[in-house]
Amino acid sequence: MVGQTEIAARPLDPALYLVATPIGNLGDITLRALETLAGADHVACEDTRVTRVLLDRYGIRQRPTAYHEHNAAEAGPRLIEALESGRSVALVSDAGTPLVSDPGFRLVEQAQAHGIRVVPIPGASAVLAALTASGLPSDAFFFAGFPPVKDGQKRSRLEELKAVPGTLILFESPRRLADTLAAMADVLGDRGAAIGRELTKAFEEIRTGTLAELAAHYAAADTPKGEVVICVAPPAARTETVEDIDKLLVSLAREMPASKAAAEAARMTGRQKPVLYRRLLELKEGAGD
Repeated sequence: MVGQTEIAARPLDPALYLVATPIGNLGDITLRALETLAGADHVACEDTRVTRVLLDRYGIRQRPTAYHEHNAAEAGPRLIEALESGRSVALVSDAGTPLVSDPGFRLVEQAQAHGIRVVPIPGASAVLAALTASGLPSDAFFFAGFPPVKDGQKRSRLEELKAVPGTLILFESPRRLADTLAAMADVLGDRGAAIGRELTKAFEEIRTGTLAELAAHYAAADTPKGEVVICVAPPAARTETVEDIDKLLVSLAREMPASKAAAEAARMTGRQKPVLYRRLLELKEGAGD
């Protein structure tokens, strides 16, 4: 049912359908997604109670079954068996696009291994919603999921992400938001950033500033509620000259083996270790001559 109009769902070909669902506002669902949910032989979801709200909103008389990280080992084979017998399965997450920070990728992997067709039904995504509203570059971006909870592991992960040449996008718990933003300011530098909270919902918030400014704001404020997406600007363009890189490599090579020197230079500059290692060998050969 869309408004007062009842629409008959067409039969679906046997396949695994990955159906994007709203991240908040139930109006953010496509007609194709509704038709797929209504016409599928099976609807698999993270939480049947959450999906039931969506199905009831549009008058879809389906009985969803649970498929989540805790039962994937048992539920997955049953869904594959249904697909192999010629039935259709629609997979949804609680909100947004399936497989983004949920275990659906395992089911897709199993389906492909069995030669089963996989059909994406695109729609809402918190990642893209936050990115487009952030004001940060969108020509290249990297989604890094949730950062580790423990501070040391979190900072190590941020070090790995430091040189990514695009906007970083992460999910975070509201309770850890201020601490994570402070760690980001320390590790990544005080880059521009944006916080997307409760996207598409009544209390939607898009707050921009530097990482340090945002960390201070959320540290002083009451713990925010709802889902949070963090977008962080790319690193500043590297300005090191060839001569600067050569000097760094030679200096590091005086204190450590060539391979380790190249690795350290890669960490410091964001450049690729193999390229730096080859350059260091060229410098050594030139010095030998």
